[in-house]
Amino acid sequence: MKRTILLASLLTLGVTAAIAQGDVVEQRQNLMKQMGAQTRPIGGMLRGQEPFDLAKVQAGLKVFADNSEKAASLFPENSKDAPKTEALPSIWENKTKFEGILTKFNQDAKTAMASIKDEATFKTEMPKVMQNCGACHNDFRKKS
Repeated sequence: MKRTILLASLLTLGVTAAIAQGDVVEQRQNLMKQMGAQTRPIGGMLRGQEPFDLAKVQAGLKVFADNSEKAASLFPENSKDAPKTEALPSIWENKTKFEGILTKFNQDAKTAMASIKDEATFKTEMPKVMQNCGACHNDFRKKS
C-alpha cells in the first residue's frame, strides 16, 4: 500500500514537472511571438515601407520592454531539453551573456520610449533597440 502511494506520488510529481516545463516553454514562446509581431511594422517603418506611426512605435517598445523583463525567468535549467523549442543550449551554457542581452534590450527599449518623439528620433534610436534582437538570435536561437 505504501509503495503504491509512493509510486503514485512520484508519478504525479513527474507529470506536474513535465506540465510546468511545457508551460514555461509556451510562455516564453508567446512572449517572443508578441515581440516578433511588433518588429514587422516597426521594421517596415525603418525601411520606409510603412508610414511612421508614433503610437505603434511606442506600443511596440512597451511590448519589448515588458517582455524582455519577463523572459529571463522563463529559461529555467529544467527546460533546456524541452521539445519544440528554438532555444539553443548556449542559453544555459552562457546564461550571464544571455541575461545581459535581455537586460540591455530592456534598457534600450525604455530609453527609446522616452527619446522617440518623431520620425527623426525614431530613425536614430530604433536601430539600437533592434540590434538586441539580432544579438540574441545569432547566439541563442536555432536558425530556421
